[in-house]
Amino acid sequence: MTQSGYAVMYQRDQGISAKSARAIGWLGGVLLCLGSSTAVLAQSLSGSVLSIGDGDTIRIQSGSGVKTIRLACIDTPETAQTPYGAAARQQLQSLLPIGSAIQVKVKATDRYGRSVGEITRNGRNINQALVGSGAAFVYWQYIQGCDRQTYSRLENEARLKAAGVWSVKGGITRPWDYRTGRSSSSGSGSSSTPSSQASSGRKYRCSDFKTAAEAQAALKQGHSYLDKDGDGRACESLR
Repeated sequence: MTQSGYAVMYQRDQGISAKSARAIGWLGGVLLCLGSSTAVLAQSLSGSVLSIGDGDTIRIQSGSGVKTIRLACIDTPETAQTPYGAAARQQLQSLLPIGSAIQVKVKATDRYGRSVGEITRNGRNINQALVGSGAAFVYWQYIQGCDRQTYSRLENEARLKAAGVWSVKGGITRPWDYRTGRSSSSGSGSSSTPSSQASSGRKYRCSDFKTAAEAQAALKQGHSYLDKDGDGRACESLR
């Protein structure tokens, strides 16, 4: 809610003057920002690439620690969206070779503890490069904090060139729609797959998955223990 929104709410609910309401609204906006500092206060990280998980997730060595980075403002096809998921991962590998030095402008921390941010290497914005090459869609639901105009232009250029995910008319199924569809595809009364329950809090074994794609989806949703050797691939015994 905006500061003016707070003012209107207080004036309506408390029956106070407009001037006082504006002051309270301003204070409320400040407190809101402080309360969600992980999403508001930008943080910069430097590090070197350790592994590529999928088209929009990497692990880096930063200082003495290891961090998982989810690329902000974009969404790449799921691994099961053949061949686009694998192509997005390969594109990210080519842009960020293992060991390359990068900078991350962190915008938030997601519920899995991953840092969500824009990555640059040698001055190049990698998130934007993935969109421009057709390897990723702009994640419009979470575009806040990114350069909306630039992302829009790059996506439109990729669409006009029929590049990558735009090689079919209108583009392939958006990954966020694909994930939703897969979660409900088991139908009523049937048991859901491990990948569709990845956020349930249950801990899985590789034997719980039928395919490598299911295991990879669970890894992307936060089950990092499925990647035992830290190479960004879950349950390699299934491959």
